[in-house]
Amino acid sequence: MNHNTPLSPRPLSHLTDVQRRVLCANQLRAHGVSAARTAAQCRPGGPWQQLLPGVYVLHPGPVTSEERLHAALLYAGWPAGGRGKAIPVQGQGRDEPPAAVVTGFAALAMHRFSAAPPLLSLDRIDVLVPRTRRLRSTGFVQLVRAQVMPGAQLISGVPVAPVPRALADAVAVLDDAEVVRRLLTEAVRCGHTEPAAIVGELTQARLLSLPHVVDAVDALLAEGRSIAEDRLYALVRDFGLPDPLWNVDLRLPGGPHLGGLDAYWPEQAVAVELDTRASRQDDDALFSECARKREALERLGITVVHLTPKKLRDGLEQQAAVVRTALMASAQREPAAYVVVLPR
Repeated sequence: MNHNTPLSPRPLSHLTDVQRRVLCANQLRAHGVSAARTAAQCRPGGPWQQLLPGVYVLHPGPVTSEERLHAALLYAGWPAGGRGKAIPVQGQGRDEPPAAVVTGFAALAMHRFSAAPPLLSLDRIDVLVPRTRRLRSTGFVQLVRAQVMPGAQLISGVPVAPVPRALADAVAVLDDAEVVRRLLTEAVRCGHTEPAAIVGELTQARLLSLPHVVDAVDALLAEGRSIAEDRLYALVRDFGLPDPLWNVDLRLPGGPHLGGLDAYWPEQAVAVELDTRASRQDDDALFSECARKREALERLGITVVHLTPKKLRDGLEQQAAVVRTALMASAQREPAAYVVVLPR
């Protein structure tokens, strides 16, 4: 038998090219190839090579980055038994969690992060597996254990961790503040995700106690607010809403400060407030303060429209309709209390 010989009575036509080149021991047995024959094919100078324990590349010479990815996933148990177990794509259905997911820098490269090294230059591939799996890191495969497996995103047929989780796993092995900052800000600037999701994963991974991560998160939140403000400007401009007063403070005449607003229509007493907070350890006090401000404004007859960066990113037209409805509804409301509007 040579490397051009058909493997078995079971055809390989249902597999992709890379799946035909990279197979695990279970798959080879399913195609009629015994362990002894596999070992013979992998002898020095032979047509095959063993890339990882129980995982084989069916050609000699260098392997591609795609082959390394598939080999890492086969070693970690995906697809289960080499039989193509379905994986749940984010937001779709209630399928059981995937057995293994590419994460860390390899996942960021799959998500096309310019700040992440290309796949070919990576010495290791991080693979996320359930914490109960009895498996060890080996070769170029570094296992990362998850308490709860995230839903995978399929990219070129490869199950990849969502950006927030991939970032947290990459940041966990970094001590370069500039690299961390570039990765986090690119995630938001290029629309991969929102700051709150990233900070949530970093908090879960207990990384916010590291000074270089805290500095990067501060830059991330500033970037996220800037992007959200640009989207709010676009909402008013592109959907023909009347121009508001931008970035103002409200006060009662001769009285206390009521709080700052991102946009305010004084004639209609409608305000827009961007919620760019992210879940951090000190978030409870900030949330209470925001809730108190909103309640105080609504008691004065001011309608507060609460917008998040995610709402603006995913449904700008829908959010414009929400603001327009609030402006139109002002004609049916009792007049609001008089407040003083000051630049912020």
